Amino acid sequence: MKAELLNLKNVPIITAWFLFFSPKAAFADAGLPMITLIMPISAIAILPVIIIESIYIRHVLELSWIKAGKAAAICNLVSTFAGIPITWAILLFIQTISGGSVAWGIKTIWGKIIAITWQAPWLIPYQFQFNWMVPGAGIVLLIPFFFVSWWIEYLVLRKLFKELNSINSKQAVRNMNLITYSLLFFWLLFLLIKAIV
Repeated sequence: MKAELLNLKNVPIITAWFLFFSPKAAFADAGLPMITLIMPISAIAILPVIIIESIYIRHVLELSWIKAGKAAAICNLVSTFAGIPITWAILLFIQTISGGSVAWGIKTIWGKIIAITWQAPWLIPYQFQFNWMVPGAGIVLLIPFFFVSWWIEYLVLRKLFKELNSINSKQAVRNMNLITYSLLFFWLLFLLIKAIV
């Protein structure tokens, strides 16, 4: 039974159960699950990301335009629509079991840091604070999302093109994600600075 529960196919079911039957979900001031912002933004950004990454891997891995476009598209679809939600669900689980779903307050610098790091997956509803909390938490979430995207996209690329050198593929996937995640980072940083100023 335990082995069945740990099966990755059950993650969406477990996540849905957790979200819908958690007592906190019943309150109107339950906070902001960042996944509700991340997924629409990811869906909008996926086409430019695919274009940028396909240009990069075409040049670095010496692939044809068709192969590079296919690789970038499949890699990003898998990492965006499977990797990011699963990672967010794991982070939310860690936040919940470690006491991160409690409002610790944001009157101090440490309180503000906790609000956008430990509580990044599901923001506590501090009134009129989401303007800086959302981009701050978004920056924090970029870190685990980057590593998951790198890992997933590398595995997908290796599956698509077995003839590619393993080390070159790993570096290429890391670098193409560094490019696109850096663009997201600077956009969120701009929003954070704008909100603070």
